[in-house]
Amino acid sequence: MPLSEEQRATFARDGFLVLRDFYDVAVDVAPIWRGISEIIGIVADDHHIALDRQPFDPAAFDAGYLTLKAADRALASIVYDAVKQLAPFVRLVADWRHEVLFRQLRGTDLVGIAGGGSGIRIDNSDEDQYRAWWHQEYPAQFRSVDGIVFWSPLRSLTPALGPVEILVGSHREGVRPVVREGEDAGRSGAYTLRLEREQELLDRYRSVAPLAEPGDLVLIDFLTVHRSGRNRASVPRWTMQLRYFNFADPMGRSIGWAGSFAAGNRIADVHPDLDASK
Repeated sequence: MPLSEEQRATFARDGFLVLRDFYDVAVDVAPIWRGISEIIGIVADDHHIALDRQPFDPAAFDAGYLTLKAADRALASIVYDAVKQLAPFVRLVADWRHEVLFRQLRGTDLVGIAGGGSGIRIDNSDEDQYRAWWHQEYPAQFRSVDGIVFWSPLRSLTPALGPVEILVGSHREGVRPVVREGEDAGRSGAYTLRLEREQELLDRYRSVAPLAEPGDLVLIDFLTVHRSGRNRASVPRWTMQLRYFNFADPMGRSIGWAGSFAAGNRIADVHPDLDASK
């Protein structure tokens, strides 16, 4: 599974790389689909929500989710928290192939998986308060500035579903300070982070939004500026995010590989130099 010289050069230049058909859908993805389907059924049964349950269909793995959400938004939150604990997903988080990729791209043997940094996102079409603004991964995760997001869809992405948007080459400017906004609009945690002088970046770099299929893998540098696409489809956008980092990175070592929001830390305490809200 070696990356080519061209692929490594593309990642270094652009700050992201798309690997088509990286996962075996039948082996790696289908068990996650089935687990999601079964969790939706269990939550519906436990809360007496009638669903028109059909034999499992991978193309409709989340059938019934929108019915749960319409009945009670809290039931959708139960599904959201539960699916990231599925054994097939947890196995994928620590898959050896990710470590191989990270070593090739970063030239290190000391690879870490960011605690609390892996999950399955469900982006509903009517909930923009959970849509991430333009951001770098590092301020929201910490651990190490030398990190990579492993991003893969569970549903085929269309322009209407809102694929991840990336500013090509923006990682080369280093870490940028952030300001906190949006708490009065229901945002919290990492969703309140906004890049300082955001428009300057948007003026300097072109944006791309690669479409991807289940089994594809998008690698994103921790410093590459990106944001969640806007979902305007009639179905949720389901995606997986895994975050790896380099223990040998000097900045990570200087903060003791501390985590950010998921670890309960405030930027002002761990990285006051990045907090421009003061």
